[in-house]
Amino acid sequence: MQTTAEVAIERTIDIMWNCHAEPLPLEKLAAEAMFSKFYYSRMFRDVTGTSPGRFLSAIRLFMAKRHLLESASSITDIAYRVGYNSLGTFTSRFTRSVGVSPGRYRFRASCGHLPPPALSAVCADQKLSTVTGQLHIPESAGRVRVYVAAFNTPIVEGFPQSCDILDDSGQFHLSVPDGLWYVRAAAVAPHDAASEPTVRMPRLLGAGQPVRVRNGRVYTTDVELRPVTPFDLPILLALPELDGPPALPLAAGE
Repeated sequence: MQTTAEVAIERTIDIMWNCHAEPLPLEKLAAEAMFSKFYYSRMFRDVTGTSPGRFLSAIRLFMAKRHLLESASSITDIAYRVGYNSLGTFTSRFTRSVGVSPGRYRFRASCGHLPPPALSAVCADQKLSTVTGQLHIPESAGRVRVYVAAFNTPIVEGFPQSCDILDDSGQFHLSVPDGLWYVRAAAVAPHDAASEPTVRMPRLLGAGQPVRVRNGRVYTTDVELRPVTPFDLPILLALPELDGPPALPLAAGE
């Protein structure tokens, strides 16, 4: 059963999805939720883990991915269509969040050449710690491929510091330098009925506890996958099984 605040927050998230190209100042969203803007901001962060502005930005970039793959519109037209008034601002934010520029993203996805997530560079003399844990996939999920990665923010975007890919429940291993890391997981269908490039939502999401690491030690945080909810930010990071033509079905035992 949802709380009154969750119902109000979900209503404003629906507005973000449906009206993402329009100016949506905090005051307007708070009024739609029938909260003061300060209370709305606090409740929104409590429910979603991020701010209303960051959530709206993620929706705009997700929709830009969809337009890039599902239309022949120019990048400039797409930038304005999703609410940006500057092509330069759109391009820089897209590149930072997705990991590649809009033009390269469109080209790679249309050719089926989206690689696994690129990793952030680490200085050669930096001692790495290991973050490991058990990945739990519900039996009802069917066959999925799970991307588990470490980010320096709670939002799944840009280049992860480390990434592991699993096709079943099991142990994941991530190598990270000293710092605070957020372990995030997304389970995606390894193949899809679509025949053309498109953007698909993950089947399941999961998060481990934030982990602060140092001195090359081993740390543990388990991740339990769960169904996606309206309060989850869309995945901005380009993933082969989510973006572009469908991958081939996994072979038995693969």
